[in-house]
Formats: sequence, C-alpha cells, structure tokens
Amino acid sequence: MSATRTWFITGASRGLGALWTEAVLDHGDRVVATSRDPTVLKPLVDRHGDRLLLLDLDVTDRAAVDTAVATAEERFGGVDVLVNNAGHMLTGAVEEVSAEQAVAQMDVNYFGALWTTRAVLPGMRERRSGRILQVSSLGGLIAYPALGVYQASKWALEAMSQSLAAEVEAYGVHVTLIEPIMFPTDLATASPQVRSDPAYAHARAALYAGAGASGFTPGDPAATSAALLAVVDAPNPPLRVLFGTGGIDALRTEFAGRLAGLEEWDHVSRLAQGTAER
Repeated sequence: MSATRTWFITGASRGLGALWTEAVLDHGDRVVATSRDPTVLKPLVDRHGDRLLLLDLDVTDRAAVDTAVATAEERFGGVDVLVNNAGHMLTGAVEEVSAEQAVAQMDVNYFGALWTTRAVLPGMRERRSGRILQVSSLGGLIAYPALGVYQASKWALEAMSQSLAAEVEAYGVHVTLIEPIMFPTDLATASPQVRSDPAYAHARAALYAGAGASGFTPGDPAATSAALLAVVDAPNPPLRVLFGTGGIDALRTEFAGRLAGLEEWDHVSRLAQGTAER
C-alpha cells in the first residue's frame, strides 16, 4: 500500500461510519465517503479539502456501485481499503418480517457488500495489495430470537467473506470481518420496523432480557476508530475480530452447544452414512 491510503467507506454519514470517516481523515489518509445522504459530511470537506470525496450511493444499485468505485479510482488512482459499513438492523421474529423487508435486508447488508467488494477487487488484484473490511456483527456468528432475518444477512456476509479471503490471499488482498458487539449508535432506531405480533412477545423478551443483548456492556463508539486503524495497519490482519468485550465467552458457549448437539445426534449421522466406506 502507498503511504497515504485511499479508503472507500459505505454508510459513512452516521454511526460508526461517520466516526471512522473522520478518524481516517485525521490519520492523514484519503476517503471516498458514500451514503444516501453524504451532505451531512460537508463540514469535513471544509476541514480536509480534496482528501475527501463525497458520493451519493445506494449500495443496492449495482450499476451505481460500479460507477462510484470507478469515480474513486479515477480521482485517487485506486482503492486501498474498502469498508463495507452500510446496513440496517431489522428486529422482528421471522414470521413478523414481511417479504419486502426480508429482501431489503439482504439487499443492503449482503448484496450491497458483495457488489462493492466485487467492484474494488480487479484494481486490488492488479496492484497485489488491498484491505477489505466487512462490518458484520456478533450476530454473524450467533443467532438470537427476534433477529433472525438480520442475522441471516450477516451469516451470509461471513460465509462469502471467509471464502473470499482464501481466494484473494495470493494477490496480497486481506479480508477482515469486523464483529461489533454492542455500541450505542442509531442503528436500531434508523432501521425499518416490523408490525409486532403478540404471539412473539416472548421472543422479544428473550432477546432483550436474557438470551441476547442484556449480557453485554455497551462500548464507546468513538473508541472503535483506533481499533479499525489498528486492524488496517497490521501486516497480517485477522480474518475475524470482535469489537467490544464479552463476545469470546458468548462464542465459547455457542460453539460448545453446537458441538454437544451434533455429538448427541451422531448416531443419526452414522445412520445416514449407511454402509458406504469412509
């Protein structure tokens, strides 16, 4: 990578994306900040001048994504770091979520990240250098009640990104899944809402009271900027990194439970195998 890097950040106008955009600029790098409403970042243009390029972008529009990446490459000569941060969090039981809401959730959280990733890859491969940071969630590894469709989008992102990491390592491109745990941003309030069904009140109660978020201490959103830069500055960045505390214990419980369940039903696995040689 060049000494001064060019970042392409989606969902840059609010929440973690806005904090990261400002931190990267303060770090001395260049940023292409994309959002459906990038005008809120205009004060940063006044401070940082031509090191910041604001682009209006809906990541679900594949043609617009390709155009935005081409514009970034033409302006700065290439994208060194892609941060796929655009997304929303649909809270609701699987039956409560409408078909349109389910499609929109996947379009933004999964396909949006896929389109931007595909758009930057040719340039990164040609330069044999690049970082792709996918903003997933602890919910990309664990599924809680009343978050199934949202977390399905993150599980899809996790699988695609793990495969991608193995595919592009030979070209000097590193892929990292960032998995925030709990940070007080406007993600939930700014996201679409389902029409609640009293039949699933117990699922929401489980999410908020015990099985989900209540076991974690909210982190400082501003502190994630230093963590983001530490990941990008690392010579050998991780495939996955949790942002926040408490996730390791939750994952130990989750994975131990998965293995225990599979072992308990191993007799059925063997039954399904039949008499074929192993």
